[in-house]
Amino acid sequence: MGRFSWRWGKRKGRTGLGILLVCSIGLSGCAQGTAPTASSAENGQSGTALTKDELVLAVGTEPEGGFDPTTGWGQYGSPLFQSTLLKRDAKLQLVNDLATTYSVSEDGLTWTVTLRDDVKFSDGEPLTAEDVKFTFETAAKSGSVIDLTNMADVQASDNRTVVFTLKSPQSTFISLLTTLGIVPEHAYGADYAEHPVGSGPYKLVQWDKGQQVIVEANEEYYGNKSAFHKLTFLYLDEDAAYAAAQAGTVDIAAIPAAFSKQQVNGMTLEAVKTVDNRGIMFPMQPAGAKSGDGLPAGNDVTSDLAIRQAVNVVIDRKALVEGVLEGYGRPAYSVSDDLPWSNAEAVFTDANLEEAKRILAAGGWADADGDGIVEKNGVKAEFNLLYFAGDLTRQSLALAAADMVAPAGIKINVEGKSREETKKMAYSNAVLFGWGSHDPLETYNLYSSTHKGEGYYNVGLYSNPVVDSWMDKALQATSEEEALPFWQKAEWDGTTGFSYQGDAPWAWLVNIDHLYLVTNGLNIGEQQIHPHGHGWPVTTNLEEWSWDNSTK
Repeated sequence: MGRFSWRWGKRKGRTGLGILLVCSIGLSGCAQGTAPTASSAENGQSGTALTKDELVLAVGTEPEGGFDPTTGWGQYGSPLFQSTLLKRDAKLQLVNDLATTYSVSEDGLTWTVTLRDDVKFSDGEPLTAEDVKFTFETAAKSGSVIDLTNMADVQASDNRTVVFTLKSPQSTFISLLTTLGIVPEHAYGADYAEHPVGSGPYKLVQWDKGQQVIVEANEEYYGNKSAFHKLTFLYLDEDAAYAAAQAGTVDIAAIPAAFSKQQVNGMTLEAVKTVDNRGIMFPMQPAGAKSGDGLPAGNDVTSDLAIRQAVNVVIDRKALVEGVLEGYGRPAYSVSDDLPWSNAEAVFTDANLEEAKRILAAGGWADADGDGIVEKNGVKAEFNLLYFAGDLTRQSLALAAADMVAPAGIKINVEGKSREETKKMAYSNAVLFGWGSHDPLETYNLYSSTHKGEGYYNVGLYSNPVVDSWMDKALQATSEEEALPFWQKAEWDGTTGFSYQGDAPWAWLVNIDHLYLVTNGLNIGEQQIHPHGHGWPVTTNLEEWSWDNSTK
């Protein structure tokens, strides 16, 4: 790796700035007298807990759209303020939440859900089937990431029974029942996202935008109560979150792998396995195309299959895990590694420079002028790789990938851009994105030709009719189990697919572990395999969190 070092490194000096940032935003832990006392420090206790039923957390980003489930809040973790009809336990098995039972008709078109009769919203009003009906109808009209286009109708046949009618069978409809938080029809308005009312375990008390959210336990909550009455979520970047942990002003801090080897007094590092992946999305069309909204699309380099396959096979994913993630992660070969719908046959041997060179040569790429970059028909194998500026993990992965592909004769120029800039440039430039969900519908969204250019979905404009056909069969199956072989064949059916062996529209790199510094004595329970980091997935099991006996 001769050109530069892409390993995480010299960031210790930035934590001083982080401490200043923590104090400058009026941090609840400092401003409200919850900093650790001398006695807690002497006992090796970090964190804020003068009162044992309060916690301060720096575990995720601020939701841009607020806390409205009908527009996407809660899709990558617990909605916190709202409840869902079903949910998944630590083993990702379906369990009831608001629902007591559900059934699906033999033709897969009618889903009937029976509700609990003891649920109230945080304002004391009862939750009924009419609220469920209202929620799904509102989400269907929202034009958001929640796809309810296959829902023909939803009716409340009585106060406790909801009947969904689908246009065609949909195996992934079950996922909507586990992720869409129910909102109250009587309290839903234009400002709901900022002032949510729900039936979840917590209620919103205060939101200082850009700084923090304060929540308190919902006295009306029907489920197992958390041991913690008050939670303060701080919106801190990676450096500031780590600085807050060092300063003892948070009980839990999400940190990047960069800081995983540095010990913090009074805190323990917790690593959680995830399907939170990072990968390179390639524009699939030749240059000169246009996106649906008129933006420049296509790239003459990445539209060549040989380039995409060479990048995939030359990258050393284990080295990325060890060098960038400090060992906290695992190689990624798809968007859904280790989940039931992934295809084990799509895993391949990487870190193979000779195979990359062979693929390029067979594809007509050669270094004719001896400058170390292969070319074809006068086009150099050179392209830009964008990442969200300020995300240091993505930056390091992008730099490492560029370093790894260079010996094969491919030049990658790494550029950090804002999210707004990235969205405009993504149709014509490779982008290092992050995804990862408990729902196979994400696979459909990323690879289906029907979702080309929708938000960040399929911005490479990938299209393969055979892949579309397999995924349509997966969607139209009447159960998750029946759909599995179709999802797997969409990835690779022995002839084509969206895997490396097929069209290779992505080069998946790593699945990152979610790392948390946790105050000694605080038990965060058995965590699920986390999805992508948006939405604070660590809080999904808050009712299991507790202090060990020695710290009560």
